[in-house]
Amino acid sequence: MGLHPLEFSECYLDSPSFREKIKAHEAELDKTNRFIKELYKDGKNLINATKQLGMAQRKFAQCLGEFQFEYIGDAKTDDEKCIDESLQEFSSFLRNLEDQRELMMRNITETLMKPLEKFRKEQLGTVRADRKKYEKETEKYYSSLEKLLNMSAKKKEPQLQEADIQVETMRQHFQEESLEYVCKLQEIQERKKFECVEPMLAFFQTVFTFYHQGFELAKDFDHYKRALQINIQNTRSRFEGARSEVYELMKRIRETPQEYRQTSPISYEGYLYVQEKRPPPFGSSWVKRYSTFVKEQKILHMVTFDHRSGGKIGETESVTLKSCVRKTTDSLDRRFCFDLDITDRPGTVLTVQALSEDDHKFWMHAMGGKDPIGCHLNRTLSKERGIDAQLDEVGLSFVKNSISAIETRGINDQGLYRVGGVSSKVQKLLSLMIDEKSNDVDLTTSEDWDTKTITSALKLYLRSLPEPLMTYGLYKEFISPAKGGSPESRIQAVHCLVHKLPERNRQVLGLLMKHLANVAAHSKQNLMTVANLGVVFGPTLMRPQEETVAAIMDLKFQNIVVEILIEHNEKIFTDAPEFCPLTPAAPALSAPTRHSKKLNRQNRPLAVYNPQVLDIQNAVGDSSSLAMEETSMGSNESVSSQSSSASASEMPLEKADRVTLGTSLSSGSSSRTPPVASCESLTTATSEKEKPEESDPVQRAGLAGGGAGGKKGPHP
Repeated sequence: MGLHPLEFSECYLDSPSFREKIKAHEAELDKTNRFIKELYKDGKNLINATKQLGMAQRKFAQCLGEFQFEYIGDAKTDDEKCIDESLQEFSSFLRNLEDQRELMMRNITETLMKPLEKFRKEQLGTVRADRKKYEKETEKYYSSLEKLLNMSAKKKEPQLQEADIQVETMRQHFQEESLEYVCKLQEIQERKKFECVEPMLAFFQTVFTFYHQGFELAKDFDHYKRALQINIQNTRSRFEGARSEVYELMKRIRETPQEYRQTSPISYEGYLYVQEKRPPPFGSSWVKRYSTFVKEQKILHMVTFDHRSGGKIGETESVTLKSCVRKTTDSLDRRFCFDLDITDRPGTVLTVQALSEDDHKFWMHAMGGKDPIGCHLNRTLSKERGIDAQLDEVGLSFVKNSISAIETRGINDQGLYRVGGVSSKVQKLLSLMIDEKSNDVDLTTSEDWDTKTITSALKLYLRSLPEPLMTYGLYKEFISPAKGGSPESRIQAVHCLVHKLPERNRQVLGLLMKHLANVAAHSKQNLMTVANLGVVFGPTLMRPQEETVAAIMDLKFQNIVVEILIEHNEKIFTDAPEFCPLTPAAPALSAPTRHSKKLNRQNRPLAVYNPQVLDIQNAVGDSSSLAMEETSMGSNESVSSQSSSASASEMPLEKADRVTLGTSLSSGSSSRTPPVASCESLTTATSEKEKPEESDPVQRAGLAGGGAGGKKGPHP
């Protein structure tokens, strides 16, 4: 049973049981007072801990916002720019979240802490004061009563009557105080139910509001998160292809380093040991210098550099070369030496020493010496493989035959062009179709050749051409627009450059792009989106004449060019360009990114994240499919043009952002490509005896590149 009610009538009797009831009420209020004090203390600790959390998260957000990624090369792809800016987006999200948390803490102080403390002090504190007053009146009344009862009956009547009146007055006063105290006790007992719980309700409402606002922030952030997942997946896929190329280049350089020595028609460079003569009897010393010889001006720049001294760069000296004469060992007991006659120092001969015999021949040839330079190989894959691949009628017939067979028999095969054929079979097919000029083999009906063998043979043919399909001469011009500018300017530049290609090159490229667009249109079945096809065919269709790491860093831009060709093949290969600039446009300093557009922060409620909320379901499919792809985002989007229509600035905000995310996702198909969960099994389909063709570095990156959302390969 709970507390007994305090009857007013009992105030006049003031029985022991009545006093016990009062004590029970007082004990309950004391317990409530202690509870509120403890709760207030814990609330203060909670607020302080939350403030510490907020400070830590703000510091974390500041650290994110201040960091910048550096990149290799002279430009970044749109994906890389979005990834670079993602740290600032994360920082902004955390700061916005902490603003909400601070608001919650202020509300907790106002709605919980202050009302509870006010109730404890004003209500429970008043009761404690009334309790002391009641006890004091009790003591006073019963003392007077005992004094009255102890008076002698022999005293005069007036004195006795006066004493009776005084005691009666005190009794009435005591009973009034008792009534008020009892009333107050029961009032506080009832009041505490809502005075304590109502602030708690307000506290939880504030907490729920905070979490709801966090949910709204996450909901608004979802569009950006999905786009960033695509950015990351595309960048990862390109990284896998580039890494494979770098390893191949490193392997070739390790085997034949002299063939890949970095030279140019303008200058030659490397380390030379220069003899510095001193007056007798000190003799001479040899100093290592990094030397650069400018051929046309015959100027030799020499910089002193010693790796053992911490890599400090010394003074630079430049001399003009008149002649170069080989130094024999008869006159100097050192190998690989030659004398340089200096124009700006008449009568002065500079003696230098190369690092090896090959290096000696290299410098002698560069400076006009008599010794010839070692042969530098202008290798082509066709010579290495013994395949005479030419862009002639035989080659064109093979391309048409292969495309017809692929579209007839294997357009829906998963991992089309990603999964490689067996190297021996690929070589045999290509030799049959190219070297033997066997035009009577119809690959569409032939059961001797499976689809992956035909796709690998087609790629091998394109790579084995003496010159890439998009030519060495136009390589830099094709790469330039991919490094910047608006989507429309990129398309226009590539359109113009395609029509600068030789007629046969443009014809074959047009056939191939039309075919690849058809492949991408079946991406729901074959998992080969435009972005995936760009990764496969970028280094196949275009490559620089010199194989360097810097050139490999441009692989990602090759992919973008191929994506543009696939997405806009009808326009590019059907219509002549309306206007072409005389010189290629320089890359813009900042290319448009896939960021959702942001509204002014001051015009939005504090609880709403800044990137505009888009109707993702309408843009890329129903909500169930999006939920399924949440954790397995594939390389679903081509970032080459980002928008095939007017630029985002010319469209309404919502439409512009929807096009940015959705156009390439639905390129050739009405919905997103499903995750390539099954692609992992494709790699196991090849038997141990049938090794995949090793000639395709992008293929070696394989499905581990995660091109359509499958497993990722290991990183270096």
